[in-house]
Formats: sequence, structure tokens, C-alpha cells
Amino acid sequence: MSQVIAPIPQKSYASRLFALIPAAGRSRRMGAPKLLLPWGGTTVIEHLLTTLARPEICAAFVVVRPTDFILRATLARTAAIVIAADQDPPDMRDSVELGLKAIQDRLQPSDADGWLLIPADHPVIEPEVLNGLLTQWFAANAEVLVPKFGEHRGHPTLFRWSLAKRIRQLPRGVGINALWRESPGLITEWPTDCESVLIDLDTPQDYEHWRSEFESKSILVERSRTD
Repeated sequence: MSQVIAPIPQKSYASRLFALIPAAGRSRRMGAPKLLLPWGGTTVIEHLLTTLARPEICAAFVVVRPTDFILRATLARTAAIVIAADQDPPDMRDSVELGLKAIQDRLQPSDADGWLLIPADHPVIEPEVLNGLLTQWFAANAEVLVPKFGEHRGHPTLFRWSLAKRIRQLPRGVGINALWRESPGLITEWPTDCESVLIDLDTPQDYEHWRSEFESKSILVERSRTD
């Protein structure tokens, strides 16, 4: 059972925030579609979208392959906006650009708005992590906000909408992280003791380990409520 976190008071977020989930990968190392695997009584993707269903986040966009009909059918049960590529995106950056274009076309964000990127390789967000990131995002004026566990940066990453144009201008074959390699001052780090920000569900072993961890934590949370 997911921990329920109270939303940030409405007065704290005048700008809008959109979630973007690139989900056009083929889960080759997993051997099965990772976003459709069981998680917390539902699927990984539905669990993620439930976590993202907060008033601070205006809409969640999911970019999928055109022939991934099972994932599209699953997403039809949610409030997510599904963006089907015309052809399989060759890499995550292409999926991100497709999602950003959809957000621009549908919602016309201002430069002060923001978008939250959660790659399909890191599909699980603990509510307390999301709450901490959102509190920091709306309290400060960060261009890029990223959680950090120990010495490692994780996910999700929040971007100011003004950076969407700069992503499109990056040379082909270059990842999004080229933004802060060129301009390190763009990044604000949010320290956390939640190792989950580093979760990578690439293999069956990854999945079984983290699923067990989260189920154990959910049991402890439920017991604490009933004590």
C-alpha cells in the first residue's frame, strides 16, 4: 500500500508542472515488458501514475511505441495522456522530444512552468521523495532539480519549461544530460536518504529485489497506522 502524502498547499504553486514518462523501450534485459509487471496490487506503470496523481501535477504524458498495444490498453485505464510515436523512437531523447512537443501543442506552457521526467528504467517513485522534490521545486527557482542519494544523482528530474527549447537544439546523438555538462550551474541537488531514487529495473533480479523491498516497506507502513 502506498503511503499517502498530503499535497502542498495550493498557494505554493502558481506555475504548472507536467509529468513525462518515456515508455518506448523494449525491456530486452528484463525479458518481459517491465511497465506491465505486477507491483503493489497493480502494474508498475499504473503504480507510478497513481503516485503522480497529485494536484501539483497537471497532467502525465506517456510516450509509447506505435505497436505496443498491450501497454496502450493498460494506460487507457488511467488518466494519462498517451503519445504514440509514428515509429519506434531510437533512444530516450527522441521520446522526450516527442513528449515535450505534445505538451507544447496541447497545453502551451510558459517558461516558468515545469516538467518532471521519469524514465521507464526508473519507474518507481516513493511518495515521500515526490513530496520533498515538489516542496523544493515550488519553494525555489531551480532550473533543474534532481534527487541525490549519497554521491549519486537519481530520478525523477524536474526541469523548467524554458529548457525544452535548449533540448531540441542539442546535437543529435547527445543525451539530455549534456545540458548540465555545458552549464553545471543549472542543477540544484536535493539530498535524500531514499535509495529508491537510484532504482533501475533492468533485469529480473532488479525487479524481484526492489519489489520485495517495497512490499516489506508497505507492510511496515500499514502496521504503523494500526498500532
